[in-house]
Amino acid sequence: MTEIPRPALLLGLAGVLPFGWGVLTMQIDALSHFTLAFAGSRFIGPSVQLFYGAVILSFMSGVLWGFSTNLKGKFSIVGYSLSVLPALWAFFSVGDRPEQTGQNLIIGFLGLLVIDWFFWSRSFTPIWWMKLRIFLTFLVIPLLAVGVYL
Repeated sequence: MTEIPRPALLLGLAGVLPFGWGVLTMQIDALSHFTLAFAGSRFIGPSVQLFYGAVILSFMSGVLWGFSTNLKGKFSIVGYSLSVLPALWAFFSVGDRPEQTGQNLIIGFLGLLVIDWFFWSRSFTPIWWMKLRIFLTFLVIPLLAVGVYL
């Protein structure tokens, strides 16, 4: 099965929405004011992107940890060690200036893609995994970049 399962694709795309919402609220004042009034400042502009980006890096650590449970021998310690890196990266690199945090998250998502490749290249993930991860990563990074650089 090389096609991405529809639920995984749809939920992955849904996971990109907060990054897009951040961009929209930076570009559309009325949407920003509406969101501020009904949800608060954490749900607009770079704030939603940065907070959610840290959450997703941590979530992906859990996904990779799950893949590691099937590993044996030397791959077991490597897999578990790699799986905690995205969460640790988020913990230690988020919270500085918003621009720096955004840049750190972009680096974190690129690093996550390298870790994904490690797991995928050794058949520790579903065969469609990299297709999904590359697609989602290259949606998220430009959206984060808007928050960082515009």
